Amino acid sequence: MSLNISVCQINATVGDLEANSRKILFFYEQAARTGADLAVFSECCLCGYPPEDLLLRKSFLKSNLETLREVAQKVRMPYALIGFAYPKGDKVYNACALLGNRKILSIYNKRDLPNYGVFDEKRYFSPGTSLGLLKIKGYKIGISICEDIWNESAENICLKQAKSGARLLINVSASPYHGGKFKVRYDLLRKRARQTRSAILYVNLVGGQDELVFDGKSFALNSQGALILRAKSFEEDIKWVQLQTMKGTVKLVGGPNSIEPLTEEIEDIYRALKLGTKDYIEKNGFDRVVIGISGGIDSALTAAIATDAFGKEKVLGVTMPSPYTSKQTLDDSKKLCENLGIELFTIPIHPIFDSYLKSLEPIFMGKERDITEENLQSRIRGTLLMALSNKLSALVLTTGNKSEVSVGYSTLYGDTAGGFAVIKDVPKTLVYRLSNYVNKKAGRELIPQSIMDRPPTAELKENQLDQDTLPPYDLLDQMIESYVELDQGIESLKREGFDPTLLKKIIRMIDLSEYKRRQSPPGVKITPKAFGRDRRMPITSRYKEA
Repeated sequence: MSLNISVCQINATVGDLEANSRKILFFYEQAARTGADLAVFSECCLCGYPPEDLLLRKSFLKSNLETLREVAQKVRMPYALIGFAYPKGDKVYNACALLGNRKILSIYNKRDLPNYGVFDEKRYFSPGTSLGLLKIKGYKIGISICEDIWNESAENICLKQAKSGARLLINVSASPYHGGKFKVRYDLLRKRARQTRSAILYVNLVGGQDELVFDGKSFALNSQGALILRAKSFEEDIKWVQLQTMKGTVKLVGGPNSIEPLTEEIEDIYRALKLGTKDYIEKNGFDRVVIGISGGIDSALTAAIATDAFGKEKVLGVTMPSPYTSKQTLDDSKKLCENLGIELFTIPIHPIFDSYLKSLEPIFMGKERDITEENLQSRIRGTLLMALSNKLSALVLTTGNKSEVSVGYSTLYGDTAGGFAVIKDVPKTLVYRLSNYVNKKAGRELIPQSIMDRPPTAELKENQLDQDTLPPYDLLDQMIESYVELDQGIESLKREGFDPTLLKKIIRMIDLSEYKRRQSPPGVKITPKAFGRDRRMPITSRYKEA
């Protein structure tokens, strides 16, 4: 006897119960046509993940449960395992339901609720207590949800399920991506397979949701921890495995072409940015984007990602030269947009800048020019981009990178003005690597080499370079990684060999820029600790590292 299982890796949209249920049934029907006995979907696939404060609305919870019942009416055989939010009495559970014979046959409630990083599950959910054991076609199966399998204590549900005779452990998950995340999951589940001597099937969500992007890569391991299935990265997919009994031994086996190849990390990061951007734009109902093209590498990479994600006909570039804009900037901006095949508008800001200065002259009289006039140019550009956004119903994509966002090297209501920040979690050094990847992937120079070779500059005053204010980006990015992502204090950083004077300056800049980050648009998370959902520092704080 064997048990055929379909792994259904889908891209769900938070709150779109109707569309999510249609997609679930579409994949379910595919599974049924190929002889599956069980179709397994990801965590919260019915309501989308994370639903956040929608879970505080009784109307949403009621609709979510009613939709599950409607789906159940269309599920006979094979069975389906579907993640949803389960209201019961005055509690809500992160749950998955086994559907079959047009009924909800059983429900498992997640026991271990993550409350770190991007997760706030204890705000919304109550922990479950059941053991999560199912019996299908004579096979005992243990069901768990995401964090349940990560628990390292002796109370781990998977250990208990294996002791109760489960030879297959199914974990349905909504695990967000960051660089290197698949290896972390794989190493953990391989350890769990060997601990329990049970095969493991891990089904993950795929798609973008605000700042998060889910990479899919659902996979299965046999009881020795060997990989027998891996689904596609950053794409919807359906795969099959079979649970068999051979000479009294239960084995999980994969079919032909069941292991999709892994890609290099730089490609994964690029695909995460592309999918996160595409889903944010489309799921929020926009059909065009507008980008300020500065002639620099950040706007070039942003434009390349947007064009790849959304199509060249839906991307509008705008260059807004000031008195300090060089001919090279204009030439590079034009060449970039020609290479990408996107439309480029030119709107000079000289007249507007002069008009602003004239209006402010009575108040500014007698005061020397400083950063005020520099920021004014950036804010004029932000106003123009937002005007185009309103008139053309186009979402403004901002172009600041993580290095700039960290130290506040940006203008509030200027280059931070927009709806989505594609590369806000991408350090400057990684921007260059991704730009090289874009050209390699295209097999030609999409991002002009002159842009990559040119020293970064904001061009808000004569002969300005980023390095006039900031240390070299390779050094700055090391400091940011240690201080922001690894939470190291100043004394620890000094022991790493950073110059104490420079270190104090950079830490001070990072700390004082929290108010800017709070007012900036969301963007795709690709590092282990991104600003926003991951790192939540108070704006008002008397504690200072430096």
